Amino acid sequence: MPIECSTGCHKNAVLKRPKTGDALCKDCFFWVFEEEVHHTITAAKLFTPDDYVAIAASGGKDSTVLAYIMKLLNDRYNYGLKLVLLSVDEGITGYRDDSLETVKRNEQQYSIPLKIVSYDELYGWTMDRIVEQIGLKNNCTFCGVFRRQALDRGATLLKVDKIVTGHNADDIAETVIMNILRGDIARLQRCTAIVTASEGTIPRSKPFKYTYEKEIVMYAYFKKLDYFSTECIYSPNAYRGYARAFLKDLEKIRATSIIDVIHSGECFSVRDGVKLPTQGICEQCGHVSSQPVCKACVLLEGLNKGKPRLGLGKTSKIREHLKRNDENLAGVEASDADTDKINIPKTINIKQLDF
Repeated sequence: MPIECSTGCHKNAVLKRPKTGDALCKDCFFWVFEEEVHHTITAAKLFTPDDYVAIAASGGKDSTVLAYIMKLLNDRYNYGLKLVLLSVDEGITGYRDDSLETVKRNEQQYSIPLKIVSYDELYGWTMDRIVEQIGLKNNCTFCGVFRRQALDRGATLLKVDKIVTGHNADDIAETVIMNILRGDIARLQRCTAIVTASEGTIPRSKPFKYTYEKEIVMYAYFKKLDYFSTECIYSPNAYRGYARAFLKDLEKIRATSIIDVIHSGECFSVRDGVKLPTQGICEQCGHVSSQPVCKACVLLEGLNKGKPRLGLGKTSKIREHLKRNDENLAGVEASDADTDKINIPKTINIKQLDF
């Protein structure tokens, strides 16, 4: 027997909301979904009229729905925003090249201009080449660090005022769990913020902060949106996957677990006397960093020196080791000595570093 929509519109329900358990018809679900995102935007005052906003677009369900919703709400409520799609080409054959085709179709479907920046042009490396060097165990570290900076660089090129990303409630709850497991107090303190920004950087906001991933999927499905659904070919071993599996198990027991974890993260505070890293500027690239040299530059330096694993430890130790190695090599060249006669390893064993 059909179930009527919980709103009293007398239409038959087509879904049960994961967040609230309400049975809704298609039209009521669309309206509730859109109004909740609108409330998140207005309550947090994410935008001001005439803002130039870059939508981080990957072609996946989250960014595709985000682009559609931003266009819809901008027109419906007259936000007065100028929108642009910003995509990052990581150089993953068989994955990113296909997803970018979806973004290019979205550009035409939503009449929003598109800008694509690539790892190859920014760093001189693609993820395919990086995986050849590092393997499948730590490749997500490289990709995550490079992609965050690539978005900043692309936004700077476009001269936008703000960036919006498709991070949803599930993503944020997973990040809270990951930071707890890693004991990363600094990131735990800021990972639930709906807007993240440091002095001199372009603010990033998350309009989907309280939106469940399942509802984003259902919205895309019922709206018949054009999105790319294949998982990254290099992501099966990602640490986030374990946090995601744990969160899904919690959600089966208690539907509100996702929002509960986010609220818990928002309520965390650091006791007095705990030293936290301070944001500064990278000495090499000029981007924001909590270290003299940012993680992206350290990883890139390791790749360029043929020692990619050097970037996976503590930044200060790695920089010190690379500096000593450069000084030693310079001394060898100056004296034209045989490298076998001095204590410089031709290859560096990662176990030799004191992390």
